[in-house]
Order: sequence, then C-alpha cells, then structure tokens
Amino acid sequence: MGETTDGSSGAAHGAHHDTEDEEQSANRGFFGRIFGGFAAPEDEGDEDEDSDGGPEATQAVRPGLSNLRRLRVEDVSIPAVEIVSVRDDIARDELVAVFRDSGMTRLPVYHDTLDHPVGMIHLKDFALQFGFNGEAGEFDIRSMLRPLIYAPPSMPIGVLLQKMQSDRIHMALVIDEYGGVDGLLTIEDLIEQVVGEIEDEHDIEDAQLWTLEKPGSYLALARTPLDEFEAEIGRKLVDPEDEEEIDTLGGVVFVLTGRVPTRGEVIPHPDGLEFEIVDADPRRIKRLRVRLPEAAGA
Repeated sequence: MGETTDGSSGAAHGAHHDTEDEEQSANRGFFGRIFGGFAAPEDEGDEDEDSDGGPEATQAVRPGLSNLRRLRVEDVSIPAVEIVSVRDDIARDELVAVFRDSGMTRLPVYHDTLDHPVGMIHLKDFALQFGFNGEAGEFDIRSMLRPLIYAPPSMPIGVLLQKMQSDRIHMALVIDEYGGVDGLLTIEDLIEQVVGEIEDEHDIEDAQLWTLEKPGSYLALARTPLDEFEAEIGRKLVDPEDEEEIDTLGGVVFVLTGRVPTRGEVIPHPDGLEFEIVDADPRRIKRLRVRLPEAAGA
C-alpha cells in the first residue's frame, strides 16, 4: 500500500516537474536555445575532433550550433588592419563622415593608437544628442562612450556570445598576449556562425546580384554567377580552360590573389579591370566593386 501511494506521488511529482521543464523550455527564447546547443553533451562533438583544426578545416565550417564549441574568437574575428575606428579627439563632422562612409553603427574609440582602446561610440547615441535638428551643444565623444568586451583569441565563440548577451555589450576587441588589439567581433558575427549570413537593409537584396553605381562601375555580391556578369559587361574574365573551375566573381578574385583578400584591397585584372573588396571576413569575400577599364582610373 505504501509502495502504491509513494509511487503515485512520485509519478505526480515527476509529471509536475516535466510540465515545469516544458514551460521553461518554451520561455527560454532564441539565446536560450543557442546556449543550450553550446552546452550539449560532449560526445556530440566527437565528429569535430576528427578535424586537425587547421585553416582548411576552419574554412570548411558550415553554420550550426556545433560552431559555438569548435570555433575560437581568432577563427571569426575581423583582423586589426580592417577595423574601422576613431580617435577620442575626433571632430564632430569627421565622425559623421566615418559613420556615413563605413556604414557601421558601432565604432571602437582609441587614444593615440588602436592598441589603447577607450570604449565604443554608438550611432544612436550620437544621433540622439547631435542629430535630428536637436540642440547639439558642445561635442565631446568621451561623454558618449560605451564599454567594450576584451577577449583572448583562444576563447570559444559560445562563451563570448554568452558574455555579450549577459553584459548587453555587442562589440568585442580581441587582445593578443602582448596586450595589443588583434581583431574585432560583433554579436552579429557570432550569430552568423550559427544561423548563416545575416543580410541587413543596407546589403544588396538576394535577387539583385549587382547594381550599376555609375557607368563602368558595378557593386556586386561575390557569389554572382560569372557567366551572367560576363554577359552584362560584354567581356570574358577567365580563360576558356578555367571556365569549369571558376563560376563566381569571388572565385575570379580568389584565383587572381591565391588567398582571401582584405576589405578595401584593390585587385587588378590582366584585362584592365579592377576588383575592390567592399566586404569580406577572414574566410570569404562577400561584396566587391568591379570597375571596367574605362572607369578603373576614375
């Protein structure tokens, strides 16, 4: 009799906890599901250990929850040479120009050199105080600084993502063993390792692989089919023997350089064209500007 009573109580108690678990699971939201994947059992990562962790393995990584465990900060950060940043004594009009030209909403701020960061400036803070025809007052970027997260290169990106979410700081600088700035990441960079590339309102729409900015100058996605773009400009960009191996604009640039070029780099083509890298990360080219010979020198 006691066993029956205890068993019934235990079953009811277990059902009660099951209901609570379901409610908690339903309420934990997007970040909860991501962090749940980060904390998955260790045996799920056995397949990842087969990789030697070299550059080839990193470049072959596809979006997924396993990346939160297998990738480190150094694998996905933007190199220091590509960081768009401003000095702590920058003038108001100069800051406006940097925001406009870069398209960034957050910029790291430094004193003297980037190896001496002092914080981050957010476009929203600047606009609310000095834009929208409001009372501007005396400009001082130091009064608008927000904190940054400083992360070592070896930190798993899942750990950094958790810290960004808990601290409500969406930008991190990568600090090397000597205390210098080695790279930069945003929370978007980390989430893209899980869900894939995130296109915002300023990115070219998927259906629009390229746009004609002005005569002889195109802004294009790196994945633009090569044959379609060649038909658009009326000229061939690869030799006939290479046509089967290269099928995108990004592939043309990669073959010309033998590597993934950095943002802002200009790659000349033997036929007089120029490829300017508009957006790229350490693993792939995203967007580029193609200047035909008549516009390459403009």
